[in-house]
Amino acid sequence: MDTEKLPPFFKPMEAEEKFSFNCHPDVPCFTECCRELDLALTPYDALRLKNNLDMHSGGFLEKYVIIEWDPSQLFPVCYLTMVDDGKASCVFVSGKGCSVYPDRPSSCRAYPVGRGVIKREDGSHEESYVLLKEPHCQGFAEQQQYTPASYSTDQGLDIYNRFNDALLGLVQHPRIKNGFRPTREQLDQYILALYNLDSFRQEMADGRISLRRPFNALELQALAGDDEQLLLLGIRWLKQEFFDELD
Repeated sequence: MDTEKLPPFFKPMEAEEKFSFNCHPDVPCFTECCRELDLALTPYDALRLKNNLDMHSGGFLEKYVIIEWDPSQLFPVCYLTMVDDGKASCVFVSGKGCSVYPDRPSSCRAYPVGRGVIKREDGSHEESYVLLKEPHCQGFAEQQQYTPASYSTDQGLDIYNRFNDALLGLVQHPRIKNGFRPTREQLDQYILALYNLDSFRQEMADGRISLRRPFNALELQALAGDDEQLLLLGIRWLKQEFFDELD
């Protein structure tokens, strides 16, 4: 994370630095952070939401997701649809709060902490943090204290971070630094394998796409219905298709 180019209200933080914050229905600005925002969804966010709603991933994408195909971005970005209510409110927010709260996206869980991750050559991760202290947010007047790590655990982010970080081997692959740019067909594969998991499973099961090696036990489990393992399988398949790399 380049802290020298941070937007207003973003403050760099150390991993063990404490901050005071809490959000609950009695905070005056409750749900205001659910409006006027561009909410990008990670693949794991989409997985959790479509399962919460008991939807096929293709139907979830069609109803709730806008895919931005920006030529200046290496990969397409999936944004959650907002309601046209004059406030660009999240489609899942209500007067009582978030209707999908147990499976809310990682950026919602993390607010007001931002986390950046770089994958080092040795495979380890380098983390950096910022605190987003917007003037309208009254949660900072609360007395509950956290560090970035303790807040992450409190908000159930650990599993989200694990699956989001699994993407780093793909989106921060060394060949990208050497000029690799995906074709349009590969961009379609990216959406299929990471966001349209149910269709990806069917394509794999029918043999229309495959790994160039036998499936291991966890990958067979993925094809049998385990969406989390299927997401990891999708990442491996994309590394095969993009970089001719199998692990």
